[in-house]
Formats: sequence, C-alpha cells, structure tokens
Amino acid sequence: MNKAFKFKNDKYKKARGGRSKLLEIICVNCQAPLFKYQKDGPGILKRLYIDRIEELKNQEQKLICPKCKEHLGTLIIYEKENRPAYRLFAGAITKRIVKIPQAN
Repeated sequence: MNKAFKFKNDKYKKARGGRSKLLEIICVNCQAPLFKYQKDGPGILKRLYIDRIEELKNQEQKLICPKCKEHLGTLIIYEKENRPAYRLFAGAITKRIVKIPQAN
C-alpha cells in the first residue's frame, strides 16, 4: 500500500491562499503517469516547483517522459521566489486531481 501523502504547509502555500490539491501529472504524448504534484492556489499550471513533486527520482536540466522520451519542460530558477522549478512547454502535460482519503 502507498504511504499517505502529506501536504507541505509553508509560506508558499500560505501566500497562495492556503489551499492545495494533489495532481497526477501525465505525459500528453503517451499518456504515461509521471508523478504526483502538490498544486497550491488557483490558476493554470505553468511551472512545477521541485519541492512540490512527490516522486521525483533525480533533478535534471530537462523534464523528459521516461516512456516516450518527450521533452516536457526545462529547469529554471523562478526568480520571484528564488525556487527551482520546471517551466512546462504548452500542451506537454495533462493533469488529473487525485482524491485523498480523509482520516477519521
């Protein structure tokens, strides 16, 4: 069984309204699921912050689909917050909201 997901609760989440959702990131080319990502706040997904990627194996200069080898994004330092992130190419990924079971 998978370990329970724990949302990061830090200044970045608070700056975006304190609401988060868990997304499954999927390659649009081959439909392979890539990893889970904590999306803070509203709005479209333009970049993926490294510290919000749940199952990142290693940090590379390029975000590449392991199945079809499609180039999905490029590593940048988001200057406004001085955080490493992958800037996504338009139409490179799709996403699906992951339901997290609530603890009783």
